[in-house]
Amino acid sequence: MNDTENLDSELGNSTSSRRIFLKQSSALAALAMTPPTAVAAVNTGIQEKIATALEQMPLRLTINGKVQQLSIEPRVTLLDLLREQLHLTGTKKGCDHGQCGACTVHVDGARVNSCLTLAMTTEGCTVTTIEGLTVGDPATTLLHPMQEAFIKHDGFQCGYCTPGQIMSAVACIREGHANTPEEVREYMSGNICRCGAYANIVNAIMDVKKKGARV
Repeated sequence: MNDTENLDSELGNSTSSRRIFLKQSSALAALAMTPPTAVAAVNTGIQEKIATALEQMPLRLTINGKVQQLSIEPRVTLLDLLREQLHLTGTKKGCDHGQCGACTVHVDGARVNSCLTLAMTTEGCTVTTIEGLTVGDPATTLLHPMQEAFIKHDGFQCGYCTPGQIMSAVACIREGHANTPEEVREYMSGNICRCGAYANIVNAIMDVKKKGARV
């Protein structure tokens, strides 16, 4: 190799080294200028994903007549499981504190606020949501008598609370707490209707009770 070739080689190596140095310096500068909160947020997100993957636990239950074998986090509520994982969005998230009743579902026939119920506590249970509220054959597309009564008596306006109202109304009759309008008001007091359709809701429940419809 002659002197000219040696010089070209040295210049090439020098240029390559400078490029690498500049790239590394730019990367370090960008990292130094990144707010600590942003770095912490990224790290937190990664940690949460890892924790979520490690915390998955098996859950087997029956929802609207169908057996479900699931993997969930222990902290997931029944409400979030229904809406986010199973896409049963008929059950509404209202206050998320168990005060409005919009999230009411039946667990083994009893009404519960699904926002306050950890999904893991329903292992082996039978859960019914508004989508599965049927009489007789679960495959039927006919409305439940309580749904028909709500339409007949105009028991809803915006409709957001209606699924929870109907689930509680059905349970109210099953529990034997629909003998008088006053009793219905007492045992439906956990369900809030912001539109104020309470009188019509009571009328709908009493109508179903009077007709002796199977609920």
